[in-house]
Amino acid sequence: MHRWIAAAAVVVIASEASAQAAKPAATAKLPIADNSFLMEEAYNQEAGVIQHISLFQKARDGDAWFYAFTQEWPVRGQRNQFSYTIPFSNPGSSAGLGDVMLNWRVQAVGSEGSATWISPRVSLVLPTGDHAKGFGSGVVGIQGALPVSHRVAAGLVSHSNAGVMLLPSAKDATGKSGSATTFSLGQSFIWEARSRTNFMLEAVWAGTSRTVGSTDSWNASFYLSPGVRWGYDFASGLQVVPGIAFPIGVGPSKDDNQILLYLSLEHPRKSAK
Repeated sequence: MHRWIAAAAVVVIASEASAQAAKPAATAKLPIADNSFLMEEAYNQEAGVIQHISLFQKARDGDAWFYAFTQEWPVRGQRNQFSYTIPFSNPGSSAGLGDVMLNWRVQAVGSEGSATWISPRVSLVLPTGDHAKGFGSGVVGIQGALPVSHRVAAGLVSHSNAGVMLLPSAKDATGKSGSATTFSLGQSFIWEARSRTNFMLEAVWAGTSRTVGSTDSWNASFYLSPGVRWGYDFASGLQVVPGIAFPIGVGPSKDDNQILLYLSLEHPRKSAK
């Protein structure tokens, strides 16, 4: 799989991205208010509720793949949320751990019954991947993101994302280092067709500017991703949300198409009352 997956997927979903799974009163009759796949929703986790998220992407042509595991924890209520994202990828020859991200989000706008939710996020990028094999940047970085969620109408929700990642002296597989800045934008619409079935359309763009010595380079990616997710609720409080999507490369990503599989497990902490 092309390296956009390791970079753009973490950029957009690290919440993760991938964000969150609160159930605002406005969607009380529609129990799925879960993460998008490539986008970040602006609902922090409810107090006492933990979420475990798995995201798997595979190129339709070839054997390359990308996987990320994210876990989200509310911190003393819904206003603050901590999460971490652990990525793995295989560009076609070997698999390896990528750069782990530690994320903190604040529910700046939005509460029960609100139509609009905003949750600024800041993330620390840890150099856990082997840059010599193309699995990481080799430096500590920082990312900031602004997800905004808005109920447009009954049964229709939009999510808008903007973010930037800074990697000073990032190293590539050849050992060359230089500053790298990645910008990301995204827009999605969720159609709540049924109480436990949502149809989704996500559009995500990412562009990376890199300077090595006196040489500047620019790489961009753009994907449209139709998908669907559905949910199962259990008496124990466990909610299981699987999903599938088909990211389609457009423009600079033409002919780079994937299949995406998603699984969310959400449950109350045992100590939560």
